[in-house]
Amino acid sequence: MSTDELLNQAIDIYMSSLKGLEHFVSQPAARYSLSFEQYLVLQEVVKSPGIKLMDIAAKRQVTRSAVSRQLRVLIKNNYIKQEPDQADRRKVSLVATPAGQTVAVKIKQRISERFAKWVAVFGEERGRLLLQLWDEFNHQVIQPENNSKQEGEEQND
Repeated sequence: MSTDELLNQAIDIYMSSLKGLEHFVSQPAARYSLSFEQYLVLQEVVKSPGIKLMDIAAKRQVTRSAVSRQLRVLIKNNYIKQEPDQADRRKVSLVATPAGQTVAVKIKQRISERFAKWVAVFGEERGRLLLQLWDEFNHQVIQPENNSKQEGEEQND
């Protein structure tokens, strides 16, 4: 297979499978007017009541402004609330509301059900192999590429 054929196959897979996978993963959260990323932030707040925005950003390796955008929707939907930190009133802790806790459980349950169906169709061994290959591709290709772009942007500042 030539490099051009491999590229065309990669584009076809991206357009059909990977974009479809994004929809597959995000659909359970969309029922509650959330993106998958917003659900992940909600899940983090549910697991760690009192967590700070900057801790979520560090854990997810994204900017604080990216987390802040996710939080706005969660607060607007009354899934989380901000509370002043008792030790330092200038800081804000994040806590899931009862509605947020309920939604997080329902989304997690639906994701687990969908994933179980995926494993039943594809097979656990093949699923593990696929995830291992994706992880290797991420570490060997995607992350170095992203890191070199970030370094280039920092040098241009």
